[in-house]
Amino acid sequence: MADAETGGEIGGRDRDTEGRARNARPRDGLGRPLPYGADGVERQPEGVVRSPDETVAEAQALLDAGKPFHAHEVFEDAWKSGPDAERELWRGLAQIAVGLTHSARGNVTGGPRLLRRGAAAVTAWSEQNRPRPYDLDLPGVASWAGKLAGRVEQAATPIDAATEAPRLRRG
Repeated sequence: MADAETGGEIGGRDRDTEGRARNARPRDGLGRPLPYGADGVERQPEGVVRSPDETVAEAQALLDAGKPFHAHEVFEDAWKSGPDAERELWRGLAQIAVGLTHSARGNVTGGPRLLRRGAAAVTAWSEQNRPRPYDLDLPGVASWAGKLAGRVEQAATPIDAATEAPRLRRG
């Protein structure tokens, strides 16, 4: 049993350095836990404050690498650390990334639901604010998410996350 200061297992649960419950198992590219000791992909550090441009660039690189779960964590950091006025934008993008994650895992019900929920959130945000903050193509991302949701439901099979990755910026 390790203590909360150094992190590790306390009372049968993994903990971070502050003593909060945090699963320390390695994860695959889609965020699924692997057995302890297995080789996993490097996890995204949590709580990183990035500029919006850094957030978009990091998330796009992760999406392109077939790691939408990890891209979701980057968007989640932005929604938690950014201005309140942008919270729904980043949360919607995080939902889209999670929808892609679930679709790649073969969840043909939850994946499309999250893709559509995220698309609705970024559409609502862009209609109230601006359609291309930080050069994001929100109308294009929302359209992509809706189309992918329909294809996932129709095919009823897992998709390849890297092949299906959205383009966050037009270009």
